[in-house]
Amino acid sequence: MKRRRWDSKTKTKIVLEGLSGRPVSQICNEYGIHQNQYYIWRDKFLSEAHQAFESQKDGGEVNRLRKKNQELKQIIGSLTVELKKTEEDFI
Repeated sequence: MKRRRWDSKTKTKIVLEGLSGRPVSQICNEYGIHQNQYYIWRDKFLSEAHQAFESQKDGGEVNRLRKKNQELKQIIGSLTVELKKTEEDFI
């Protein structure tokens, strides 16, 4: 039997169908998966659900800090060039 690879969106859809009250056996028959697989996906989904809210906030913070870091590097570069010009004028 050929193994299929399920993308995360499809796995989420399948798990949410089960969590909404639809019989797991019916879902598994429709998608051609074993019930054990469904329960593995469900358990992983539930144990990592809190990350859905953390990752956006943390990711935004990381991106903001990277942008700020880049701005500060540009300022330091400009000031360094200006300082070199000033030093050359005095020599």
